[in-house]
Amino acid sequence: MSEYKKLILKSGRERSLVNRHPWVFSGAVKDLPKAKNGEIIQIVTNHNELLGYAFFAPNSQITARVFEFNPNEIEINEAYWIDKIKNAFNLRKLFINPMQTNCYRLIHAEGDFFPGIIADVYADVVVIQLLIKGTELISEIIFKALNEIGFKHIYLKTKQNTQLLEQVEQVSRWVAEPKEMPVLVFENGVKFQINVETGQKTGFFIDQRENRRILATYSKGKKVLNTFSYSGGFSVYALEAGAELVHSVDSSKDAIELCEQNVELSGLANKHKSYVSDVFEFLKEVEPSFYDIIVLDPPAFAKHARAVDNAARGYKNLNLLGFQKVKPGGLIFTYSCSQHIDKDLFRKIVFGAAADARRNVRILQQLSQPEDHPINIYHPEGEYLKGLLLQVD
Repeated sequence: MSEYKKLILKSGRERSLVNRHPWVFSGAVKDLPKAKNGEIIQIVTNHNELLGYAFFAPNSQITARVFEFNPNEIEINEAYWIDKIKNAFNLRKLFINPMQTNCYRLIHAEGDFFPGIIADVYADVVVIQLLIKGTELISEIIFKALNEIGFKHIYLKTKQNTQLLEQVEQVSRWVAEPKEMPVLVFENGVKFQINVETGQKTGFFIDQRENRRILATYSKGKKVLNTFSYSGGFSVYALEAGAELVHSVDSSKDAIELCEQNVELSGLANKHKSYVSDVFEFLKEVEPSFYDIIVLDPPAFAKHARAVDNAARGYKNLNLLGFQKVKPGGLIFTYSCSQHIDKDLFRKIVFGAAADARRNVRILQQLSQPEDHPINIYHPEGEYLKGLLLQVD
């Protein structure tokens, strides 16, 4: 059995680890192991009690990320990682109907007890983001496991936003048999073309799948505005559900081109119009009461803790414009994907916007990420997507 080096916690700083929070912050460390970046280490208390096994990151505020809470000596070998990936795959089989949906998240970092990795499926393609050195060092095992469960096309994509993560040495590339892009996928039976090489994130915002389905249930005969539309996910769902018209707005010309391509797949382009525009400026010019439904799904306004105050102002201004413009009796779908804006703060921000708009607003549903983005109950930071379905009198 391998001899693992030990990170020793300060006295009294083991409580979060005993409660299975997977992050060890630098301030909790008494003694660092003489280990390399990404090396697997043991986490022990000040009394040398073994708590678990983690990826080591000596130069990060998060000094270690625990992937196995276990008081016993075990061997972390190839079979261990393959089993972890197969367990994640088997979980998705419980709720993903492959006849209706063939794009979903396969591995969701801490949500699958596997920090430092994201893996998304697009038909027979898997797109991987390795976010820390630890997962980069076992990448060949990860690729092998994905092959074993049936994926022959694997694309490694470098994550651009590394604020709370280590800088890893990667170049986006195919690491298994390449696949010609775009790939045609379906989500709840709705078709999309996805380019995993050039698209944002891993190619598509898979985390909004169920929220798009909910939008569809309200869209028949309605005028719908989809802001920050990117590749048009909400727009296509609304069109296919029988919306009277759908307008898509994004500041990126490339994003609008993707949106229009996906609308063409639906065969309903005659009911759709897109705009390359700043969303805030567009909303200011919108005729009040024109839209029955407005979708507010911006990118993360707070990518680090220092940005929370500015982000809160941005979310408030955005929602205020939505409240001012939506038709009486209309609906607003509003979201934040900023990890540093928790759901209580987001709700307070939206409350402030509603109060300033001086309109009656009711919460019909509280929205979140779907089952393939599981939230580790010991790691509430994993609940990054917050949403509200609001009715505005």
